[in-house]
Amino acid sequence: MSKVPLTVNGAELLRMELHRLKTVDRPSVINAISEARAQGDLSENAEYEAAKERQSFVEGRIVELEFKLGSAQIIDPKTINADGRCVFGSTVVLEDTNNGDVMTYQIVGDDEADIKQRKISISSPIARALIGKSSGDIAEVQAPGGIREYEVVDVQYI
Repeated sequence: MSKVPLTVNGAELLRMELHRLKTVDRPSVINAISEARAQGDLSENAEYEAAKERQSFVEGRIVELEFKLGSAQIIDPKTINADGRCVFGSTVVLEDTNNGDVMTYQIVGDDEADIKQRKISISSPIARALIGKSSGDIAEVQAPGGIREYEVVDVQYI
């Protein structure tokens, strides 16, 4: 069984979602199914079908989260000692060598990735190009518009 890399924060977010699914969503769906059954004929009951579909989604997500948390390799970026290299969990300050734009990203697991929060997946092309790089190194990223070059300005473990 392969390990699912997660930051401490990412694991906590998955635990909170799992808790909500089990304590709020699941009982709500069970109640909706119960109410729909009380209406009588189930063969033409749209509310019943919708509730059953929702139940299927909730139960599937619970199984998925339990698997991911059970096989998680939780990494605390604060405890990483990678000698200034980009690794999973690190926060990287980059400068686009073409236009001088400076951006900051944290390299996280697939489930944690959120570009709006400046968190990129370890499996993304830019993160794969950054792994192992240190301050001053150039990372070449294959983008849809061609190869982009980024200089690693700083690597932090926060």
